[in-house]
Amino acid sequence: MIAAILGGDVQLFHELIRPYERRVYLMALSFLKSEPDAEDAAQEAFLKAYRNLKNFRGEARFGTWLVSIALNEARSRIRHRNTIRMESLDESPETEGHVSPALLRDWKEIPSEALERKEVRSLLEDAVTSLPSIYREVFQLRDVEQLNVNEAAEVLGISIGAVKVRLHRARMMLQKILAPQLKQAVPKRRRWAWS
Repeated sequence: MIAAILGGDVQLFHELIRPYERRVYLMALSFLKSEPDAEDAAQEAFLKAYRNLKNFRGEARFGTWLVSIALNEARSRIRHRNTIRMESLDESPETEGHVSPALLRDWKEIPSEALERKEVRSLLEDAVTSLPSIYREVFQLRDVEQLNVNEAAEVLGISIGAVKVRLHRARMMLQKILAPQLKQAVPKRRRWAWS
């Protein structure tokens, strides 16, 4: 398919990337924490992949190559975000510090188990975000994106041993962060005393 695209059948490119669209978007979202930013980063990753398709050597799977482009794009946007302070176009200077309440949902529709899962998911996301980037990247690639060790090493440009060590350290850090929080977040089951 890649040879056909390089040969001029550019319409096939969409078919080539279709299986990876969600994966690339979720990778970007996990780092950028903003849906619009993640969409932009994913789009840019696909454009870069198209422009550089002739440089794809085929030594790794296409999906691994594409994820590495998305990861680099997300890293670049984070660096850029940290150096430039942006002002929201949605907020006027007069409303600075003003907080408007969010619309409330009908709470009857949300089962308590779903709420607990949401709280635990939020704790996990916050914990992963708090990891230093070298550990967060490895955790994201191995445990979320489920790349194998070789693929993660290739995406990050590090050795297999370094992937294993960083992943172990990331998991240990997450355990240390999450253990006390999860004890508090998971409600204790009521015990009924039957007489």
